[in-house]
Amino acid sequence: MTVQTGFVDVEGARLYYETAGTGRYLVLIHAGVADSRMWDDQFLVFAERFQVVRYDTRGFGRSKTEDVPFSNRQDLRELLRHLGIGRASLCGVSRAGQIAIDFTLEYPEMVEALVPVAAGISGYGGGHEAREIETQMFTEMEEAWEQRDIPRLIELEVRMWVDGPGQPPDRVDSRIRERVRQMESETYAGNVTEGKPQPLAPPAIDRLEDIRVPTLVALGDLDTSGVLAMADIMARRIPGARKAVLPGTAHMLTMEKPQEFNRIVLDFLSAAGLG
Repeated sequence: MTVQTGFVDVEGARLYYETAGTGRYLVLIHAGVADSRMWDDQFLVFAERFQVVRYDTRGFGRSKTEDVPFSNRQDLRELLRHLGIGRASLCGVSRAGQIAIDFTLEYPEMVEALVPVAAGISGYGGGHEAREIETQMFTEMEEAWEQRDIPRLIELEVRMWVDGPGQPPDRVDSRIRERVRQMESETYAGNVTEGKPQPLAPPAIDRLEDIRVPTLVALGDLDTSGVLAMADIMARRIPGARKAVLPGTAHMLTMEKPQEFNRIVLDFLSAAGLG
């Protein structure tokens, strides 16, 4: 299968992208502890039924950014326009799930379906009860960042987001842990800034009922209490939303259980009449 690669210039940045396949469009957006390579187990599989786009958001992977205010939503719109895409289904993990949700609210005419995976919700102010191990690990990550102890920060993030809070490191295939560690290391080494992302206003937490496209909320049951709480909110408030929980799986479920994840997403899009 032919894979096309390229860069698109957006305001204050240059974004790397790849596309493959034919048919309706499906855009894959990566988590904050990864880059577009996290979709290696999905990209060509999905491209058998869709024209698939994956890209590095600014400040990650092979994309670069200046230290300027920007909108991830605008970046995605410019990428789609560059590729001649008017409407697409969006699938994003973690922070990218939030980007996909926010994009759907800002540009609803450009979205056919939405798959937020282990996703955040812009404007979510908490309200869930965090476990002690999560609070401790988040504190340690903040300290490592303040001290610019990047190796320590990456190790903590792998433990939190790949293993799952409080889970043993041998629960997950070591190759997955190393893939995430490598992507993070390259991003921290290659980018001195992520720019200044501008939030959606009003935030998504106040507007979930406005989402009017088929939506699949996916997550693993070993994720953080915050992710679990936000998934419940999305499933309850987005009209017609479905929720799929992969048991025994943490935050990076697309990498941890790719075959199960792929089946769930393809079945959902097929049931929605999109592929």
